[in-house]
Amino acid sequence: MDDALLTRRQTLAVLASSMIAGAAQAQGAAQARGRVFDAASGSGVEGIMVSNGRDIVRSDVQGGYTLPVRDGDSVFVVKPTGWMTPVDPHTNLPRFTYIHQPDGTPNQDAMRFAGVAPSGPLPPSIDFALHRQSEPTQFDVLLFTDPQPESAAELNFVRDDVVAQAGGHGAAFGITTGDIMFDDLSLYPRSNRIVGTLGKPWYCCPGNHDMNLDAADDTFSRETYKRVFGARHFAFQYGGATFVMLDNVEYLGNLKYRGRIGADQLGFLRALLSLLPPDQLVVVCMHIPLRTLVGDTPNVAAIDTADLLAVIGDRPNVVSFSGHTHTNEHHYLGAHAHHHHVLSAVSGSWWSGPFDVRGIPVAVATDGAPNGFHILSIDGASCTTRLVAAHEAGSPYMRIMLESELHGDKPEVQREYRMGQLFGGTVFADSLASARLLVNLFDGGPRSTVSFAVSGAPAQAMQRVERIDPFVQEVYARNADTKKPWVEAGMSSHLWEARLPPDLPPGTHRITVQASDEFGRAYAAAMVLEVVGG
Repeated sequence: MDDALLTRRQTLAVLASSMIAGAAQAQGAAQARGRVFDAASGSGVEGIMVSNGRDIVRSDVQGGYTLPVRDGDSVFVVKPTGWMTPVDPHTNLPRFTYIHQPDGTPNQDAMRFAGVAPSGPLPPSIDFALHRQSEPTQFDVLLFTDPQPESAAELNFVRDDVVAQAGGHGAAFGITTGDIMFDDLSLYPRSNRIVGTLGKPWYCCPGNHDMNLDAADDTFSRETYKRVFGARHFAFQYGGATFVMLDNVEYLGNLKYRGRIGADQLGFLRALLSLLPPDQLVVVCMHIPLRTLVGDTPNVAAIDTADLLAVIGDRPNVVSFSGHTHTNEHHYLGAHAHHHHVLSAVSGSWWSGPFDVRGIPVAVATDGAPNGFHILSIDGASCTTRLVAAHEAGSPYMRIMLESELHGDKPEVQREYRMGQLFGGTVFADSLASARLLVNLFDGGPRSTVSFAVSGAPAQAMQRVERIDPFVQEVYARNADTKKPWVEAGMSSHLWEARLPPDLPPGTHRITVQASDEFGRAYAAAMVLEVVGG
């Protein structure tokens, strides 16, 4: 993008800022004024976006801006490429928000967790300091979702199972797409200090378990979250890409909620996109999925997905991420096949057992994926993701299973025999005609392919199916005493199946599985099959 075009865009944005301020002034709205400045020199920085969560203005040549505000608004700076906001020294949480809430959180004495302190009258100047930093256009981002500890002990699991491992990856920063906690918001400080040991700026968007459940409705459902993290929704830039963090959990009161982005956030996103080059990479993060195999009820999938897709339009380089369902899913939505990725949860099956040798639950997710985190790799306007399993006894990419017992789902079948069949190994010759090979490609999706070959024979394609992973059913059934009561095996979007060759002779055979994921990366794994009888 040439400098002249950027200058015209900034000029138009400054004019738009004046128009917004003028219209608000005519309506008697409060006006926030302030300055964006270079922390090193004190000089103003021009062209930086500042927002109230609906409108966006750009700073003028002195770094100044004017923006209308309502009581309860969060005024925030959109961190630009090549600059950084201050971060908390203990947690590495970026500090970029001023919360305009003159009287603070109402009825604070009746709320379980502390909310926002009174901000008092609007200050004469709301200023944002930035400092310069080098930002390459090729970089990685750590993606967490649903760590969701409901106790101090489960926060230990987050620390030891995932955060300790994530420290070995040289990412530029990290993101958590909601359910940072499991309702007990008093654990925020300790959780943030643990994640802060990664030494990276960490951005978050809130989930349904990050709410003040004693609030009457959505208006004051994020008071503790705002106090700890800042704005409910915001944006920032790094390395030429723009990241948008949305709050798409609308609290309806009485412990009920639905997935909804809403007009204000859609307006914010529309305004933001209008200021960006049309081919720039835009990463949109939220908690509740735009679509999921788990279902389409309002508390599982967003009700205004179509509205978001309309705002994105035909922009070629927009990708979105969510969590919430504790499944790993890839979807391609709308006329322009927008890629929406539902991420595997840090907590997997909500920290359900069995326990491993460390005393940490293996937490196999309801769709058979391991718990863990993802790495988002960005190179200019393109990006890929990959799942990093917290721990997986076999391949970290796939699980190969045999299904040869037709009545294995019935309680009278011996589970020890059934489990041995699922781990692979033995098939009776008389069962070959009905035996199926199953592969759970943990991070697979509609664009992935899987094939298998037996003892060097030509490879055969496997068919992607949407069904329950029998391995998960068996793990949950055999460990009911260490499983959360609501956790049940669910539909998986990354299972492939095929019939075994019916004419395999008795003896030992090696089955090799080849897979290609959503981004064309190749993986391989193998199992040993014994055909017994004659």
